Amino acid sequence: MPYASLADLIERAGADEILQVADRDMDGTADPDVVEAALVHADNTVNGYVRVRYSLPFTAVPDLVRTWAVSIARYFLHRDGPPDHVVRDWKEAVGALKDVGAGRLQLPVGADEPEPEPSPDGRVSVVGREPVFTAENLKGWL
Repeated sequence: MPYASLADLIERAGADEILQVADRDMDGTADPDVVEAALVHADNTVNGYVRVRYSLPFTAVPDLVRTWAVSIARYFLHRDGPPDHVVRDWKEAVGALKDVGAGRLQLPVGADEPEPEPSPDGRVSVVGREPVFTAENLKGWL
């Protein structure tokens, strides 16, 4: 389920702005492909941050997530340089998403949503590649 819709974009930015940035073929209507690409980009951005803490997909989209998705999609639609207020909204959305990923901000999830599992010592662990330089393969160089 997408986090935001064309109606959400229009409610936030107004029909004139959305038409101006999403009518690429100049036929007087917002191009569905352009709007869809912006909304998918926003969903993917949100998912990238919140999947660290929450099981996806959400059964019900929290209002905060919808607001952030609208800000990100709106920023993405302004391909020729967004106005300052759009940039500000985008930065606030990404900042809040970083806070969610870091555990500094919790989303108001419903009763059927699983709560995020805190790590026992408050740290996040990441599994990566084997180290390139180890004490063993640097013998003779150190």
